[in-house]
Amino acid sequence: MDLGLKDRVYVVTGATRGLGNAVARELVADGAKVVLTGRDGKRTADAAAELGPDAVGVAVDNADPEAPARLVAAAREHFGGFDGILISVGGPPPGFVADNTDEQWQHAFESVFLGAVRLARTAAAELEAGGVIGFVLSGSVHEPIPGLTVSNGLRPGLAGFAKSLSDELGPRGIRVVGLLPARIDTDRVRELDGLSADPEATRAANEAQIPMRRYGTPAEFGRTAAFLLSPAASYLTGIMVPVDGGARHGF
Repeated sequence: MDLGLKDRVYVVTGATRGLGNAVARELVADGAKVVLTGRDGKRTADAAAELGPDAVGVAVDNADPEAPARLVAAAREHFGGFDGILISVGGPPPGFVADNTDEQWQHAFESVFLGAVRLARTAAAELEAGGVIGFVLSGSVHEPIPGLTVSNGLRPGLAGFAKSLSDELGPRGIRVVGLLPARIDTDRVRELDGLSADPEATRAANEAQIPMRRYGTPAEFGRTAAFLLSPAASYLTGIMVPVDGGARHGF
């Protein structure tokens, strides 16, 4: 199936590793051009170099109010266009209600929530019909994850923002979609499993709760995101797609 990605230009934030990197790889593999971001300059440059001439790295922090305009400008400067953005941010620090400080909440709000809002707002102003804005959120949009209180507080609000944005942008032909990863085998998930006394037992117990009985791979997530960002998904908007091996049983 041709997804229609050839020569389309996307910005993918948080793409030096993990899920953002997996999406950038799939987009480039299908013929798209990608501006990928990360906070560390060398890591960002290295990640772009691995993907070849159809990728360029820009070191930014999602919390920087000037980052959105810089990224759109980079897309136009390097590749001559701007067709969509995937907003992927790092996970907030783990902890229960009593563990997380005001400073941690504030930092996470600036990066995870307000930074994502700014990116989407800027993209919405720049995109034309056929454009797309995607959010990498979390299964916590539907059900809190124990030990991730900050994420549980912010992700559902961002999903609500994305839904509101899809209603506003639909008449302009611009789509807004969200992805809700659960147990995807990334460094972040391994780090969280490693917080338990017995990481291997924790993983086994988690896998037992997944109908497919395994964690997903970053490539599987990347292919799902690439489809949702592509013209092939032109009538999909305002949706939140669980990428979780069937772990969410509700509709």
